[in-house]
Amino acid sequence: MLEEVRIQGLGVIDDAVLELSPGLTVVTGETGAGKTMVVTGLGLLFGGRADPQRVRPGADRAVVEGRLTVPAEGRVAERVAEAGGELDDDVLIITRSVSAEGRSRATLGGRSAPVSVLAYLADDLVAVHGQSDQQRLLRPERQRAALDRYAGEALSRTLNAYTVAYRRHREVCAALEELTTQARERAQEADLLRFGVEEIAAAEPVPGEDAELLAEETRLAHADSLRIAATTANEALTGDPTAEVQADVVGLLAAARQALTAVREHDTALAAIADRLDEVGYVLTDAATELASYAESVEADPARLAAVQERRALLTQLSRKYGATTDGVLAWAEDAAKRLAELEGDDDRIDALRAEEAELGARLAELADTLTAVRTEAADAFGAAVTEELTALAMPHARVSVRITTGTEFGPHGRDDVEVLLAPHPSAPPLPLHKGASGGELSRVMLAIEVVFAGADPVPTFVFDEVDAGVGGKAAVEIGRRLARLARRAQVIVVTHLPQVAAFADAHLVVEKSNDGTVTESGVTRLDRDGRTRELSRMLAGLEDSELGRAHAEELLTIAAADRGD
Repeated sequence: MLEEVRIQGLGVIDDAVLELSPGLTVVTGETGAGKTMVVTGLGLLFGGRADPQRVRPGADRAVVEGRLTVPAEGRVAERVAEAGGELDDDVLIITRSVSAEGRSRATLGGRSAPVSVLAYLADDLVAVHGQSDQQRLLRPERQRAALDRYAGEALSRTLNAYTVAYRRHREVCAALEELTTQARERAQEADLLRFGVEEIAAAEPVPGEDAELLAEETRLAHADSLRIAATTANEALTGDPTAEVQADVVGLLAAARQALTAVREHDTALAAIADRLDEVGYVLTDAATELASYAESVEADPARLAAVQERRALLTQLSRKYGATTDGVLAWAEDAAKRLAELEGDDDRIDALRAEEAELGARLAELADTLTAVRTEAADAFGAAVTEELTALAMPHARVSVRITTGTEFGPHGRDDVEVLLAPHPSAPPLPLHKGASGGELSRVMLAIEVVFAGADPVPTFVFDEVDAGVGGKAAVEIGRRLARLARRAQVIVVTHLPQVAAFADAHLVVEKSNDGTVTESGVTRLDRDGRTRELSRMLAGLEDSELGRAHAEELLTIAAADRGD
């Protein structure tokens, strides 16, 4: 709830503090004293439009500061924390300033914040009812939301289930739209992938095959050179069998080994050299044998060379399209096959989505019908309750009803359009509120709606700006009585000019003005019982000290106290 509001430099108000209380607080004062500035200040505090013309002449800026108590674990506290602000023992400080040049600033819990955050918080903190706010309540969408809250848990459970189904239905419809509208592009992509996968599958490449084929092609292309080189090397090692004189490496090495073997026992150093020559002999013998075998294996095979070159050309063609190497080509084929499976599965997916869409459509229709039924039942009760309230507010022949029009398209809240209708007298047709009621009647209708609706509204503070305009006499007493009833469930702040309303207040604030001849300054004073009597007398008779007015004021206070049970 709001505990305190300080207003500086706003309109005729120089510096005023509103000490607010639970229950019903009324704000009164003479015409021009600045009562409207109190509501303007509250509007600024909760994100209202900043008008630099409202800044007090001679002041640099208008400043409004509010002190509120909020639950530390509630949604408001969570939003404050998200904005970087802090609570101080469950107390939230909000500040809004407007310069004479039109610059607007806001702080929330000690941190600067966008003004939009204040407006966002206002949905959970306060409901302001003035002329402009009544216009907002006249919109069918707000009336639908009000009726839904009035219907309570019976509707909220169904609406929650409907919302889940509605969101999923939109997702399914969007997916179907994408699949069907992009069918041509997806088919073209599938054809390209299929061609590539089939082309690679027909070639049957093997990992690493391109490197192996390159090595084989090089060997086949140089077969004669390789064979001659191997034969020449073998003859150099083992000699030419057809030559008369042997001058081969193996034979010469054997002669050297034989020469050393005869004397090796006489010197260990020479014996070591002989052992090394033995090892060399074994190695040369093995190399000669392998050279001979290699020379016999190398054959010029033009047919095989042509086949290898043809295979390499095929793999090179694939590499240009799908990957730098055979391994890259195979990796592309694997990825393409997966993507192709997805694309070729679109038909199955479309069938599944269409089946889900039909199922969700049936579910939405069922839930929407339930919503319509619950709203219709709540509308009847709501209309009857508001009509009963209007009877006590001097509109005994008025009838309020709620028209529910069910369409064919699903929306976020069902298929229903909701509109509150008023028939001010039995012969009048039910019309929308702004067409069926005069200014005074509309004020009473709005109050009756709020009184009926209050039990279902989570907002803890209501502000009424002369919602009793155009009303007097017995109806004014009933307005005060109903505002007091509303104040049993929430904090209610009322700007009023009716003493019958002010008498029902739990706390009475008066906006006073003083004139020094040049500047009018207004302040706010909290009245005690005697002060209330004088103020009510002024409101009744125009004279604070009129004996008749004071007697009437005391009578009003007594009636109101008895009605509240004080």
